[in-house]
Amino acid sequence: MPGPRRRPSLRGRWFRGSDVVRRGLLTPGQLRGPAWRRVFPDVCIDATCDVDHALLAQIAATTLVPGAVVTGASAAVLWGLTDLAGVDDPVELTVAPGAPRPSCPGVLVRRRPLPTTSAVRRGAVLVATPEVAALELAGRLDPVEAVVLLDRCVAERLSTLPALREAALGLTGRGCRRAREAADRADGLAGSPQETRLRVVLDDSDLPNPVAQFEVRVAGRFVARVDFAWPDRRIALEYEGAWHTTQIAADRRRVEALQAAGWRVLFVTAADLHRPAELLARIRAVLTASSGS
Repeated sequence: MPGPRRRPSLRGRWFRGSDVVRRGLLTPGQLRGPAWRRVFPDVCIDATCDVDHALLAQIAATTLVPGAVVTGASAAVLWGLTDLAGVDDPVELTVAPGAPRPSCPGVLVRRRPLPTTSAVRRGAVLVATPEVAALELAGRLDPVEAVVLLDRCVAERLSTLPALREAALGLTGRGCRRAREAADRADGLAGSPQETRLRVVLDDSDLPNPVAQFEVRVAGRFVARVDFAWPDRRIALEYEGAWHTTQIAADRRRVEALQAAGWRVLFVTAADLHRPAELLARIRAVLTASSGS
C-alpha cells in the first residue's frame, strides 16, 4: 500500500488546518490522515518532522500568538538549555498588557510589561534574553537549583556573571529576591551542575571555604586543575562524574601526579550529595588530620 501523500508545498512545514482546507491544498479527510501531526488546535505539521519543545515554541509564537515573546523555560530551551522543558510542557509566551491573550491547550500566555531590551529576535521569533529567561526561572526554582541554572548559563556562555547580577538588581515582583540571591551565590566556575550542588553544600557548612577550579603547580609547572582545593593543606576535592571511564589511564596518571606533588585527592559521588552530613564529616576529618600533621 502506498504511503500517505504530502503536498510538496507543505513538506517540513507547519500550518493552520482550516487555512489549507480553505485553499484547497488538503481535504479534511487528508488532514486527519497519518501524513500530518496535530500539535495545537487547528495547527498541524508534516508528520516526518521531529517535534520538540523548541519547535513548539516557534510554532506558538508565530502562528498562535504572533508578536508574543517566548519567555521562561521555553526561552531557555531556545537558548540551548534543552532539558528544561519537553514536548509535554506548556510553551511560555508573554504579551504586553492589554494585548489579546488567546487560550490554547499547551500554551501559557502571560500579560506583563516587558521592556524592548529584554527580548531579541532569533529567526522568526522574539525571545527573552538569556539573562531575563534565566532569572525568571531562578525566581521559581528551589534555591540550590536556581544557583545551578545561573552557573550553567555562564558555563555554556549564554551570559556572564556580571551581566546576570546587574540584571538581577533591576528585578521586581514575585521571585525577585530568590533570583537575586541565586545571582549572588553563583560563581560561574562550575564545570557541571553537580559541581555547583557540591559547592553549595560546602558553602552552607562550617568548613573553611575551598578554592574552586584551582590549578596545582609545582615549581611553576602545571600538574592539574581540580574542582575544589584547600591549597594550604594540599587537599583536592573532585566530583567523580568528571572522571570518565574512557580515560581511566589518563585519570590515574593525573591522580598519581597530584599525589607525587604531595596532594591528597578526595572524591564525591552523586550518592554523597544525598547524604551531605556524612560527606561533610568525611571532609572535616581529613582537613582536621591535615592541620595537625
